[in-house]
Amino acid sequence: MAMASGLLFGVGLGVSGMTLPSKVVGFLDFTGAWDASLAFVMIGAIAVHALMYRLIRRREAPLFDLRFHVPTRKDLDPRLLAGAALFGVGWGLGGFCPGPALVSLVSGGSAVVAFVAAMLGGMLLQQFVDQMKVRGESHAGGGGSHTQPVTK
Repeated sequence: MAMASGLLFGVGLGVSGMTLPSKVVGFLDFTGAWDASLAFVMIGAIAVHALMYRLIRRREAPLFDLRFHVPTRKDLDPRLLAGAALFGVGWGLGGFCPGPALVSLVSGGSAVVAFVAAMLGGMLLQQFVDQMKVRGESHAGGGGSHTQPVTK
């Protein structure tokens, strides 16, 4: 089921043009030749998600798990804001976001390979920093993180 969902997602990204950095940059170019087509893709995706989320959440549990894993935190912390800012900068400069970048890897283009390599490097760096932070807190006798766990 996951493979079919991933394939459908990849085809949707390709058909909508989300795998083309020029389409993304054109959407972000408000002062030049603005391309609004990506806005329609986003509106369509949000509409489908909103409808399906309401229908699916009426169930007691998902089809292939014992419970739903929905984030419970509602606050905006510096880490979330910094991550969102980095995502936006990467999207604007590279013309890719993570999903379309992975789909675009099949093209073998040097720009997408560099983007995915940088994205993976950033993920590894973030994981390393988190591990060092946890080790430092455990050695200092701290009680661990002061944030609530988020279920994914």
